[in-house]
Amino acid sequence: MASIPQKVVHEYLRHDKKFPHVWCAGCSNGIVLGAIIRAIAEMELNRNDIVMVSGIGCSSRMPVYIDLNTLHTLHGRAIAYATGVKMYKPNMKVIVVTGDGDCTAIGGNHLIHAARRNIDLTVILINNNIYGMTGGQASPTTPHDAIATTAPYGNIEPDFDICQLAMGAGASFVARTTAFHAIETQNYVKEALNHPGFSLLEVVSACPVIYGRMNKKGSAPDMMKAMRDNSIPLTAYEKLPKEQTEGKIIRGILRREIRPEYTDEYAKLCVRAQGGDNE
Repeated sequence: MASIPQKVVHEYLRHDKKFPHVWCAGCSNGIVLGAIIRAIAEMELNRNDIVMVSGIGCSSRMPVYIDLNTLHTLHGRAIAYATGVKMYKPNMKVIVVTGDGDCTAIGGNHLIHAARRNIDLTVILINNNIYGMTGGQASPTTPHDAIATTAPYGNIEPDFDICQLAMGAGASFVARTTAFHAIETQNYVKEALNHPGFSLLEVVSACPVIYGRMNKKGSAPDMMKAMRDNSIPLTAYEKLPKEQTEGKIIRGILRREIRPEYTDEYAKLCVRAQGGDNE
């Protein structure tokens, strides 16, 4: 593994264009951005061969700040744009950075069908349990009974498990970690980028200014400590009794399967349609 320069994160940022950033103090997005940059640097990827795509939301501001090929697109449509990029440039590494609202609410169908097709995208979904940038509304991952601006007396909807959703839709690589576990996040980004198919990495994160204040979760450090104390690795989860794992965030690589990838299959289809031989 190549040694990582001390200022590698600094070298990948667009300092003269879009700073200062819009993220609140204590937001986890900067931790995730740093993990992505260090993963790219460790893999020695040429930044000209990478595209980062996002939709709308706090985490979706990330492509604005990083010096790669980037697209900052419409709310919920990041995976659709990323699919277009991958189909036209199948050799590019295409990263989608998105949030729980952007990807699983308005963008839910795009997530499902990209997973079903097994198109080679790396989706890094930063899950802070709320719509942060657009006003603190409840998202599909807002816990039951949690407070949001659209649920001032408590959220009556059940939340769903993003990783289970992705696996049910057919994603061939699925992993989960938390922003507290920054090195683990970095390593899972590398695993996801190396996987030849649809990859989803859920990073459970903290939104101390919106979600944290409304739900009395304490300070940003308190929310980071909660991620540390309320999560367990998959290897431990499989050995512990159910009463010790109830309500815990399960971290680990939940699925890794090698299956036919969509752009490869499409290229073979084109050859067949033109009367060629795939063998």
